Amino acid sequence: MHKTIIPLLLSVALCAFLPPRRITVWLVGDSTMANKEVRAFPETGWGMPFSHFFDSTVSVDNRAKNGRSTKSFIEEKLWQPIVDGMAEGDYVFVQFGHNDEVKEKTGRYTTLDEFKANLSRYVNETREKKAIPVLITPVARRAFDAAGNVRETHTAYADAVREVAARLQVPLIDLDQEGMALLQQMGPVNSKWLYDYVEPGEHPNYPEGKQDDTHFSELGARKIAEIVLKDVRSLRLELAQHIYVPKAK
Repeated sequence: MHKTIIPLLLSVALCAFLPPRRITVWLVGDSTMANKEVRAFPETGWGMPFSHFFDSTVSVDNRAKNGRSTKSFIEEKLWQPIVDGMAEGDYVFVQFGHNDEVKEKTGRYTTLDEFKANLSRYVNETREKKAIPVLITPVARRAFDAAGNVRETHTAYADAVREVAARLQVPLIDLDQEGMALLQQMGPVNSKWLYDYVEPGEHPNYPEGKQDDTHFSELGARKIAEIVLKDVRSLRLELAQHIYVPKAK
């Protein structure tokens, strides 16, 4: 009895001094998620504020790139370094569709079947490394009809993400539907604050102004990041246990 207890106590004591397991959250996607250079401000990808939501055991590695699709992200060898770098227990958040769906974007356009196959590859190769994939629908664009009702702009490709997530039993964050709900709540006028709208002379990066219904302002990026964080909790991902909570004063 005595000989059994001593090694057990030693094991418990050693565990108490081990550093906490670190988790990397890899963000894989397009410009709506990506980090931005200073010359692009106030345009902000939602992955930028998202990286500040977690405690010190979590590192958010935002590999999203402007203009990429599921196809070009693989072909440009942006995906393979992530596969090589991910470890058991990491998370991989995948959000594409904006560029996949545009036929005029040569080298980036994917058919729906190709899109689904590419998403399945991201999921399967993530799982092979014992990491956890999370699929995200393409985030809503700002689009309203004459009556002030928000319009769907990603129907087929958002549905494709939902289909792959259901078939492969992958956690799904629906930024298409949830983004549209936020837009409807704010309305056609106030929703401009969420996107990259700049008046002429307002910002040195855009002296002639800018009106962009796809990319986010700092406010919009934070609002979308907050939706993603809410879904991390509602999906009951283990990652939710690492959301930073300030200590009470």
